[in-house]
Amino acid sequence: MTSPSAWADDRAPRVLDGAALLERAVGYTRSSLQLVASTPLSAPTPCSRWDLHALLRHMNDSLAAFTEAADIGYVDLVPVHSTEPVTDAGRLLVDRLKGRACALLGAWAHHPQTGPVSVSDRVLRSDLLAAAGSLEIAVHGWDVAQACGVDRPLPAALALELLEVVPMFVGDDDRPARFADPVDVPLHARPSTRLLAALGRRVD
Repeated sequence: MTSPSAWADDRAPRVLDGAALLERAVGYTRSSLQLVASTPLSAPTPCSRWDLHALLRHMNDSLAAFTEAADIGYVDLVPVHSTEPVTDAGRLLVDRLKGRACALLGAWAHHPQTGPVSVSDRVLRSDLLAAAGSLEIAVHGWDVAQACGVDRPLPAALALELLEVVPMFVGDDDRPARFADPVDVPLHARPSTRLLAALGRRVD
């Protein structure tokens, strides 16, 4: 999951509807996951460290971590790694991700909007953590579609909301280890392109 090195409650522009943002991010990404059935799991992704199989497993671990944060109010920075065999078939991975997504939405629907959540040694507003989860889920949904050879821009309204919170979650210390340097794009580029560029992803 995303590291909180640059997170700061006082930079939050407003109280965010974290549960609704998560629901929209998950909805977008679920559609991308439908493409996996016809794509080899060895397909490259925009994340140079991962092929499609590794990306799906990373997403599974991240969803588990964000669900744990809502369920018990705490999440460690040590990734929650799946104990399932590394030979998971694509359909099995997608089915597991869908189940994780449902659990995630259910957990956050019952979590206080701005209640505290401990992330390692920090305590953060829960709406900010939900926004971080939404950012990770949505952008990886785009990564999955790209690996499957499909251009699926994020919905404009969702991309604009996520773009607003990027500075809270991605700082200079995160580059180039976790994110590539920002990509220059025209000011009139669509919101999805601007969001992805801010996270170092190139949109052809």
